[in-house]
Amino acid sequence: MRPRIPRPPAHEQGGRRPDDDARLSAELAPVVAAARRRAVRDGDRHIDTAHLLHALLESGPQVRAAFGDGPQIARLLGYLVQRSIGYGLRWQSGVEDSGALPVVTGATAAEADGCSPLAAAALKSACERAARRGDDLARGLDLLAALVADPQARAVEVLSRAGIDARELTARLDETHGLDEALGSPSGPG
Repeated sequence: MRPRIPRPPAHEQGGRRPDDDARLSAELAPVVAAARRRAVRDGDRHIDTAHLLHALLESGPQVRAAFGDGPQIARLLGYLVQRSIGYGLRWQSGVEDSGALPVVTGATAAEADGCSPLAAAALKSACERAARRGDDLARGLDLLAALVADPQARAVEVLSRAGIDARELTARLDETHGLDEALGSPSGPG
């Protein structure tokens, strides 16, 4: 087992933590903090998209509702729990990076605090999605859409194992946000 090395507080690292990002809603800051705790508890070196997905699903009913009714959400949570108790051990040796997105170097708070390149890109994409909608703050559904955008993301792999098609989920989220944009209103708290 790899020894856990405590990270110094963000103010001592010279950077901000991703949950301190002013572009995240009050709903998402605790999600990022929970993903960080999960990564540390699991012995992972980076917060990855599966950590974010797990924390997001535990955050509130609106994100869970995006998956629809039925056993899919229970299966998904089951896979995420399995991952947290050992399923993800094969991922601990590497950084989540599909190569599909350019790696941004040292520019974001998320990367400074140990997010994988895909997790950092998802957080940035969630903020951009919110801005396109006319909202200053990224919300849960913004992050969910960003997490499933790259087919190589660990979150997408977990969704696939649970029998959830990430492309269908993305289409549902785009449809929901498209309706919200047409009505000129943000998507609500999630």
